[in-house]
Amino acid sequence: MKFIDEASIKVEAGKGGNGCLSFRREKYIERGGPDGGDGGDGGNVYFVGDEALNTLVDFRFRPQYHAQTGEGGRGKDQTGAGGEDVYIRIPLGTTIFDDDTEEFIGEVSKVDETMLIARGGYHGLGNVRFKSSTNRAPRQTTPGAPGEVRNLRLELKLIADIGLLGLPNAGKSTLIRAVSAARPKVADYPFTTLVPNLGVVRLGDYRSFVIADIPGLIEGAAGGAGLGVQFLKHLSRTRLLLHLVDIAPIDGSHPVDNFRVIEDELKKYSEGIAAKVRWIVFTKSDLMPVDEAREKVKEISSELGLTYPQYLISAITGEGTQALTFAIAQYLEALAEREEAEEPDAPESDQEDKIREEVHQHSLDLRAERLLRRQGKVDDDDGNDSDPDIQVHYEP
Repeated sequence: MKFIDEASIKVEAGKGGNGCLSFRREKYIERGGPDGGDGGDGGNVYFVGDEALNTLVDFRFRPQYHAQTGEGGRGKDQTGAGGEDVYIRIPLGTTIFDDDTEEFIGEVSKVDETMLIARGGYHGLGNVRFKSSTNRAPRQTTPGAPGEVRNLRLELKLIADIGLLGLPNAGKSTLIRAVSAARPKVADYPFTTLVPNLGVVRLGDYRSFVIADIPGLIEGAAGGAGLGVQFLKHLSRTRLLLHLVDIAPIDGSHPVDNFRVIEDELKKYSEGIAAKVRWIVFTKSDLMPVDEAREKVKEISSELGLTYPQYLISAITGEGTQALTFAIAQYLEALAEREEAEEPDAPESDQEDKIREEVHQHSLDLRAERLLRRQGKVDDDDGNDSDPDIQVHYEP
């Protein structure tokens, strides 16, 4: 199944039913008076969180949703039936924006969480409602109100405890294969990971956490190079980032330079995500003697002036992976205990709002750039008009 993490849809709530103009007609009863009933309310449109879904691909094939119109009122003071509501199931971690106003509407992050997204129109009134002592035979009715119509933009952020960050071929997919049952593609060339992957790391009964592997970044990713940074949104909900650094890159590059490339691209994308708690994981220790690998790590750490927790592992042999996973589990458990003991503070909430705004703004900038490219108004570095069919960009 193709992984889609952005989609635009249109939802339309049902129109309210019209009020009825009717008078009582019964044998031997003259001037029976008005008996036109009210119409029914239009159906609402709701979003519902579904843990069985992990992509927005269904919305590519069905981009429009309509709730049922309410029935009109009838004689004998009968009220029309209300329109049937529409429940749209979406993956957990989906953020909803108004595509016209760019307003943040809400986020669905819990199983069966229900969010009203478009309200149905109010019912029309029948002529019985206008009866009075001075108006015995009213002929007034009101039509049903139209339902809300909204153009929405959905952005999916995978819900994971741990996010993996690093250059292509830094060992992210190999690590997630080593510590979980996930089986992402692994090969000796860059960009083997084209879509995010999730893996559940189990450390025994009732001890587990979810780890997310996203496609690797390269220099210039914030400007759209390579796969760009469109998948970085999936790191916004993580509790901890693991920055994987290859201590023996096959392309001859220096680990220090590689580390700085990722950090720079992360800051360009979102200062909020860049400020998240981060550990450094040095990978591929099996490619050199143990003492030499440790000395290499000290050298890199000293040159960068790192203050983050650091681990040296080999995902191929499993060396260091158990210590890393147990340290992560202890960190998450301690974090959960602190959150239970204390009320969530305002700065954390403000930080989440900041990240959401930065991620959404970057998404809007990418959409504007794509539009300009299609119109031939953006030039390549060579000064030639870019061809949208040649550019490597993610199309929502």
